[in-house]
Amino acid sequence: MSFSDVQWRNVDLNLLVAFAYLYRYQSVSVAAQKSCVSQSAMSHSLSRLRSLFNDVLFERQGHKMVATEHAHLLAPTITKLLDCVSSDLLTSAPFNPAEYTGVCRIGLTDYAEFIFAPAIFDAIRKQAPMAQISFINVNRSNYVALAEQEKLDIVIGSIAQPDPAFCAHHLYTERHVCIADPRYVACEEKLSAAEFAQVEHALVSPDGHLTTGVDDTLKAAGLTRRVGVATRNFMTIQSLLQGRKLLAIVPKKMADIAFKNSQLHHFEPPVLVPDFAIAMLWFNRKEGDDKNVWLRALLHDLLASV
Repeated sequence: MSFSDVQWRNVDLNLLVAFAYLYRYQSVSVAAQKSCVSQSAMSHSLSRLRSLFNDVLFERQGHKMVATEHAHLLAPTITKLLDCVSSDLLTSAPFNPAEYTGVCRIGLTDYAEFIFAPAIFDAIRKQAPMAQISFINVNRSNYVALAEQEKLDIVIGSIAQPDPAFCAHHLYTERHVCIADPRYVACEEKLSAAEFAQVEHALVSPDGHLTTGVDDTLKAAGLTRRVGVATRNFMTIQSLLQGRKLLAIVPKKMADIAFKNSQLHHFEPPVLVPDFAIAMLWFNRKEGDDKNVWLRALLHDLLASV
């Protein structure tokens, strides 16, 4: 008989548990006590077992319920099945990073991927040398759908109000600086707000918009700026700024990397640009998952020191 031929609606794993107790203790009342059910419930289970296996299974002889020949034949298989459920399904081995051969799936915003991807790769592979790492680009508008679709373990980025399906942990607060090519924009001395507004701007814009809160701040001071270009990718901004009279406002950690890798300089904005929080998110349902707990601890320690 194949799997699909069985009338599974008539099969209840609890019946096998009842069989095991009856077989072991040879008593309906004791079996009921050991399995924490009433005697009438155990009697009902015995009746269903007899119907399921088409055999009386246990016959009363004095004060004992003695197993029939068919029950003796069934007992080793039922015991093996219950042991497999207990050991293989209900008991999981502790997560061991050194032996893990699966994939760590991490959702990163452009900002987080640009800054942290290499360090995250190194940190994971140091503890889990056989693991694979998959970085998935996310943003605040699509991270919920992508986390489900891509089975993400962790999401890292600036997400102000996490969806209720996620737990969140604040990692640090980031501030903004201006960045430009000093050969084309006077960066040595602090620009005034008016000078700042007169330079054409480039935006890192995850949503493609050409205005930000900076424009509101300038407007309140009677100033306007011209945004000449916007892109979702910081690497593009970095390339655009080189050799051009353009200015961009970017996170400080991004600017530090750009300063090392190019001729760009960074300086304090002459107008107020609010700081923003970087957080680590994970599904509520993964809160107690051993792999997720390990990965969260690793990333917390890493990003606190980067």
